[in-house]
Amino acid sequence: MESPPNKLTSYEREFFTNLRNYIDKPIYFYGSIQRNDYLPGRSDVDIAIFTDNEISTLILLGNFLNLDKKEFRKSIYNLNNKIIPGFKGKYKNKSKNMQIEISIYNEKYKNIIIQEHARNYYLPIYISLPLIIIKYLYYDLKIITKNLYKNLKCLLLNENGQMKFILLDND
Repeated sequence: MESPPNKLTSYEREFFTNLRNYIDKPIYFYGSIQRNDYLPGRSDVDIAIFTDNEISTLILLGNFLNLDKKEFRKSIYNLNNKIIPGFKGKYKNKSKNMQIEISIYNEKYKNIIIQEHARNYYLPIYISLPLIIIKYLYYDLKIITKNLYKNLKCLLLNENGQMKFILLDND
């Protein structure tokens, strides 16, 4: 899970290696980067970081990414009716065409989250094919809105089409 099967660019490999070394924590890839529906330069790269001190890790991430820690929002991951608190943030480097969605969780939730992410690595054809089609409609043809794209992805990837993440406002 630390290395995605799809090829990262040399810049992305170096970026994630430097990030991992800076925060001194493993980086776990999940989402489309682990599946066949990943579109280089279009799909974001989802990563999870597990730590025993979320605030310290947020500060390190903020320093490395040049982001204010307030740009990481508190989140709740509803996993089989188990509520897992964490943080989510986004980083974009437009010049390198790279988008990253970052999830930070306490170390004690690592095994359950990794197991959940692994469940979605091998999607059946009746899910992966429509997923590729809606990505094509959104990214290439630009005939569906971002909101519709997100809703269709949610419907395909989540049981009963329900969101598993809830983002909270920062205090």
